[in-house]
Amino acid sequence: MKSDRLLSILLLLQTRTRVPAAELAKRLEVSVRTIYRDVDSLSASGVPVYAERGRHGGIALLPGFRTDVTGLTSDEARALFVLAAQGTHSALGLEGAIGSALRKVMAALPAPHRPAAEATSRRILVDPVRWMATPGPAVDLGDLHTAVFAERRLRLRYRHGGETRPRTYTVDPYGLVAKAGVWYLVADRRGKPRLFRADRVAAVTVTDEPVRRRAGVELADAWETLRREVEQRPAEVLVTATVRRSRLDMFLRILGPQLAGPPGEGDPATVELALTDVRDARALLPFGADVEVLTPGSVREDLARVAAAVAERYGGGGHGAAPGS
Repeated sequence: MKSDRLLSILLLLQTRTRVPAAELAKRLEVSVRTIYRDVDSLSASGVPVYAERGRHGGIALLPGFRTDVTGLTSDEARALFVLAAQGTHSALGLEGAIGSALRKVMAALPAPHRPAAEATSRRILVDPVRWMATPGPAVDLGDLHTAVFAERRLRLRYRHGGETRPRTYTVDPYGLVAKAGVWYLVADRRGKPRLFRADRVAAVTVTDEPVRRRAGVELADAWETLRREVEQRPAEVLVTATVRRSRLDMFLRILGPQLAGPPGEGDPATVELALTDVRDARALLPFGADVEVLTPGSVREDLARVAAAVAERYGGGGHGAAPGS
């Protein structure tokens, strides 16, 4: 909207002495001609803004003019700019909104605080995705984002991992959580908290029934309960393996959360992994001969069977059946 753009121009001009029209046009995704028209509109409304032509020209405000909002400390301002770097706004369709909001914050800051806040936005970057994580499918959070604010029960078509067909659930939503680059819907089903991966939600329908959350329970409470359940899930398979020291850093980067204790000394290093299923050990296969499972025998047998199936497929030149699961 034009009114939002005019306010953005005003706030940008308050943070700097002079801004080239081309830079304003690029930031606000409009033409330079539109910027000059906006400057005329600001001037007509009483804002002392003017344009200077030429190589060193640009758009500027008369010295001393500003809309001042104070109250933020330097550390508070820096914290806001770190928050903006966490990468969740794009998924929620709020990337443009956060940029506009930060321009308003920057303009409202007392002059001594601005350099630190601006430096934070250039020097701190938060990437929530773990190294070597498999890229997940693109997720359109639009419907879920709208649904969780509707204060109504939701009907989900949801596909569980390892299943090909979705099931239908009626749930009471608390909200959305981003965990290491993966989005989850946190909701009650039949009065108990449940996690639903957003990339497995095939469809979401807002019902006419009001939401029925448990009294006194907020999103953070429900998430904490679910997080503890996942992290404290008892391991069913304890795996002992050796890892060549040259690959240990990469091994720990990928499988560190499953370690049952610190790696041993020496080369190869001995490690213990706490897994929930024998098939979880298949994550070791990409390490080839650099990792060897010592115990239990069931894991060794499963890895040997999968490796043999892969070798047969590529060695035989045919199109055999996929390894069993």
